[in-house]
Amino acid sequence: MLNAVAIAVDGLGFAAWLFLSSVGLTLIYGVMRILNIAHGGFYALGAYSSAWAIGLYTQTGNTIALTYLIIPIAALIAGVASGLLIERGILKFMYGRDEVLMVLVTYAIFLILEDVTKLIWGTESYISYQPAYWLGTIDVFGIPYTIYKFLIIGVALSVGLALFLVLNKTRTGKLLLVVIEDREVSSALGINVTKFFTVTFVVGATLGALGGALTAPEISVSPGISAEIIVMAFAVIVIGGMGSIGGAMIGALIVGLARAASVHIYPPAELFSIYLVMAAVLAVKPYGLFALAEGRKI
Repeated sequence: MLNAVAIAVDGLGFAAWLFLSSVGLTLIYGVMRILNIAHGGFYALGAYSSAWAIGLYTQTGNTIALTYLIIPIAALIAGVASGLLIERGILKFMYGRDEVLMVLVTYAIFLILEDVTKLIWGTESYISYQPAYWLGTIDVFGIPYTIYKFLIIGVALSVGLALFLVLNKTRTGKLLLVVIEDREVSSALGINVTKFFTVTFVVGATLGALGGALTAPEISVSPGISAEIIVMAFAVIVIGGMGSIGGAMIGALIVGLARAASVHIYPPAELFSIYLVMAAVLAVKPYGLFALAEGRKI
């Protein structure tokens, strides 16, 4: 019983983190058809910005409660600034080019962002445990868990619900779905496709930064976290289906529970459990569980 509870709670916590870190990646691909390897860089910028700001703020002896406001602000600044700069400064000149070229360009941006974080914050680790520690713990069937973990789960659910409502219940979301379906027809109908691309990329970058900012209080923020998250984020969106928000949520849940089960039942399997699940899903559904339908142009 305790093992099942531990697997469920740990799996949900890990899934929430994965969803927040990967949903921006699948959003950008769904709208722009860009396999954005630079997404890991946005995650790292959010994590470093959050950890640095929290550390700077708490050193003055101020109340820790306000750090929960610092986290989203740090993510917003990091995501909007970097996303807007990269999309307007680099990617807009690449639209319409071969997809392989876009992968190479975003990979180059990923390497640049990795060095940018080192130039700004150095190579030392940043630890900002205060927000996670301040909330305390809660017992779930006798197993103590930080309340902060459940906060991240709540944020992940809120982000997923917000994206669903925007895409399906608003005029902007419906226009975006038209852009996803056919860019050329959208332009002919007077829809500003370039504006939609810019906003989508900035939102995706901000979501990636939010994933990093929320995770910062639970980890040691150090060089290399961007490479770690981009590998797992790709696994999540490949399992769920490239471009599908719902697929990213289901993919994150599957990966989270699989990893938690391997940790509690057979720890050596943790290293490859994620990729074993991905291989099993792709063997049955080569394009993922909820891959968006691709239209054919004749």
